[in-house]
Amino acid sequence: MEQPQAPTPSASPTLARTAWLVVGLLMPVALLNYLDRQMLASMKYSVMGDIPSIGTEENWGFMLGQFKWVYAFLSPIGGYVADRFSRRFTICGSLFVWSAVTWWTGHVGSYTELLWARSLMGISEAFYIPAALALIADYHIGRTRSRAVGLHQMAIYGGVIAGGFGGYMADAPALGWRFAFDACGVFGMLYAVPLVLLLRDAPGSATAATAPKISPAHAARQLLTNVFFVLLVLYFTLPALAGWVVRDWMPAILKQQFAIGQGKAGVAATLYWQVAAIAGALGGGWLADRWMRRRDRGRIYVSAIGMSLIVPAIFGVGNAGSLATAVAFLLLFGLGWGFFDCNNMPILCQIVRPELRATGYGIMNMVSISCGGLADWGFGVLRDRQVPINVIFGMFAGVAILSVVLVLLIRPRKELVAGERGL
Repeated sequence: MEQPQAPTPSASPTLARTAWLVVGLLMPVALLNYLDRQMLASMKYSVMGDIPSIGTEENWGFMLGQFKWVYAFLSPIGGYVADRFSRRFTICGSLFVWSAVTWWTGHVGSYTELLWARSLMGISEAFYIPAALALIADYHIGRTRSRAVGLHQMAIYGGVIAGGFGGYMADAPALGWRFAFDACGVFGMLYAVPLVLLLRDAPGSATAATAPKISPAHAARQLLTNVFFVLLVLYFTLPALAGWVVRDWMPAILKQQFAIGQGKAGVAATLYWQVAAIAGALGGGWLADRWMRRRDRGRIYVSAIGMSLIVPAIFGVGNAGSLATAVAFLLLFGLGWGFFDCNNMPILCQIVRPELRATGYGIMNMVSISCGGLADWGFGVLRDRQVPINVIFGMFAGVAILSVVLVLLIRPRKELVAGERGL
């Protein structure tokens, strides 16, 4: 039996305000989740200089991958917990643990300790994104869903932008890379208090007491026998191979390729394409919500447009002959990524029942981030073996081409789209 969906925010002004308040409350958490990831990439040379036991590029890449593999493995569990119990408490618990681990990261003294810190970080973050996006989808039905998700993703891009300035902080004698992690950890622990007091699960959402008792095995079976869900998982994964390398390695790539400072490289590698991603998420969310009024596959079409921009951007970044050219292609990458990123959960809502959304997104994260971790590690191995940048990014562009085909094969379920459009 289909579970009742949360009432549409348009049903009452109070619920509409609450729906947007939820997005606003979650945005600082999303920002913090991605701030620490990008800070580490931007501070690479300072961290490696301070912790000599890291040693090689391959070890650095493995450390980046270690975080992702732990994060990936636990994402379905985090999603299942959010679907079965409370999205609110899942989110707040994740934030507090994330904050404590972030603070500890600023105090590690060896490569082994850094690996443990990043592993624990992966555990905490695995419980956030599936729960947060499912909570937003619970509150925002149909006409505002892509815009709401896009606004939340905008905070993620903001975190990446802020983290991109980490190189300057790491180079400052009075601050250093450890201070940045201390400050973020303390802020996160303080913010967890008002968050748990103000955040609420959506009324009528298919969680907690209203959710059917579905075992983990039954939930996985329902999702993995849904051919359109499998297509969405593949579509979500292939662009992530390049996406994670751009996030994690681009500061080091630009520094090496164009002989610029660590601070300038970190900003150039994050600021411009993340600003473009913000524009893409807001514009793509607006376009997808409007297109959905006329066509059931409106969100799918907007996402496919974004992917069509990502493919040439990946190829261009790998072949850029100047910093200005690289930044131009990163801008194109960011615009396409925003279109893609703001529609993944909304597309999932068109093919999966509400009580399986967080679990479904967790599985998507598991596959995508596992492969992203392999891409990070593999990139380090290939760079140690002197494989040219343009060859590596050419391979990434090739696999991303397939993504455009995959998303266009997805067909929304009529009953879910009808509920989304208020029919």
